[in-house]
Amino acid sequence: MTDTTSREGGALASLEARLAAIAKPLDDIAWVALRVATGLMLMPHGAQKLFGLFGGGGISGTAGFLESVGYPAPTLMALLIGLVEFFGGLMLVTGFLTRFAAVAVAVFMAFAVAFHLGNGFFWTARGYEYPLLWGITAVFFAVKGGGPLSIDAGRRV
Repeated sequence: MTDTTSREGGALASLEARLAAIAKPLDDIAWVALRVATGLMLMPHGAQKLFGLFGGGGISGTAGFLESVGYPAPTLMALLIGLVEFFGGLMLVTGFLTRFAAVAVAVFMAFAVAFHLGNGFFWTARGYEYPLLWGITAVFFAVKGGGPLSIDAGRRV
């Protein structure tokens, strides 16, 4: 190792240590920010499917779409998808039964990834990028729970 390389490595390690010291007090905030953002991003999609808000088709419109692409029991599926997105999102926002909600979201996102797989990766082409990102995020919360600033933390889950 050259002298220049060791100085660069030392500077990088020092910078990393400083950043870690700054970030440590923000651990709880980062955890809750990701959980709340995930839930808030899901809820409007559920509101579209359940209530017809934000230009959505409600249960009947969603069921019609699901039937057109060959899903069995389209009305039940529309209801379940809407419930997972809206109430699962709300549960993530509050950190209430976080693991349960996150597993439901992850399962739904796995189906969404499979549905969009044929369109390629990029979401702008109706690809699977968006559901994959939220599915991975849901798996994080299924494994780690709601974090210290959650209703679950008060329940000692």
